[in-house]
Amino acid sequence: MPSGDRVLITGASGFVGSAVLRTLDGRGLTLRAMVRSSSPRDNLAGVDCEVVEGDMRHTADVYHALEGVRWLYHVAADYRLWARDPLDIVRANLEGTRTVMEAALSRGVERIVYTSSVATLRAPDQPIPIDETAPLAEGEGIGAYKESKVAAERLVERLVAERNLPAVIVMPSTPIGPRDIKPTPTGRIVVEAAMGRIPAFVDTGLNLVHVDDVAAGHILAMANGRIGERYILGGQDASLREMLAVIAELTGRKAPTVNLPRTPLYPLAWAAEAVAQITGKEPMLTRDSLKMASHHMFFTSAKAERELGYTARPYRQALADALAWFRAEGYRT
Repeated sequence: MPSGDRVLITGASGFVGSAVLRTLDGRGLTLRAMVRSSSPRDNLAGVDCEVVEGDMRHTADVYHALEGVRWLYHVAADYRLWARDPLDIVRANLEGTRTVMEAALSRGVERIVYTSSVATLRAPDQPIPIDETAPLAEGEGIGAYKESKVAAERLVERLVAERNLPAVIVMPSTPIGPRDIKPTPTGRIVVEAAMGRIPAFVDTGLNLVHVDDVAAGHILAMANGRIGERYILGGQDASLREMLAVIAELTGRKAPTVNLPRTPLYPLAWAAEAVAQITGKEPMLTRDSLKMASHHMFFTSAKAERELGYTARPYRQALADALAWFRAEGYRT
């Protein structure tokens, strides 16, 4: 990117968005961070950027934020596996993306990186890594988050094909690391496991990646990605048991050894969701998360490695960095 050109990052105060913002900082660009008025600004500290307040679902806010912008990273998303009103997640992830992309077309943005998710891919019946060639169709996602991300990704693809939207799509797997301020669903698992509150596990698996490697992948996609193509930004596959064992080792705790069947957990998930409807606090266990856990969500980043020059460090380092940040921020780990 030439020096001085203006770049907009949506969701810049969030976990992945702030990592993208920090990766771009110091490169001679004019950075603009779009954040909601209610969002905490901790993750923006020390970064040389212009902050604009706005809601990605509001056309006027987005149109204003895109004034003079040459490159756009649309990272903002509602990453929750449960909400009192699931339509809140859909409105943010689908309608928000529609608003941002329409405004980008109107403003003549030159190039876009859209942050999708491996949640838009079909999980295999066997624990084998899958690539970008297994997309879910609309209506096939489990729960509001996955379904909204599937619908938003298909929307971006249609706009690329029909209106020449200059977008490259990146698909992070399961980011972990510093600045997980909410924290994300995976960050909550890290914190709870570090506190010894996860005494057992189910037979499932994840692809774990350092959030800063995901951010670097975004910058590589802006520079080297092909318009309309999708790129998985992942790290290493690990079973939940292996992940919890690493956390236990890093925190000096005993690793859990009890493998729980999923079926008896559904009544507990139903009860947890019922309590959450009263308290408004996202439950640790949900029916959708149990459904997703029936698959080993393993992925390969070979395409991003080959076409973008993408690399990722071992997930153990990501867990260590996440734990260090949580401790420094006062989370009990």
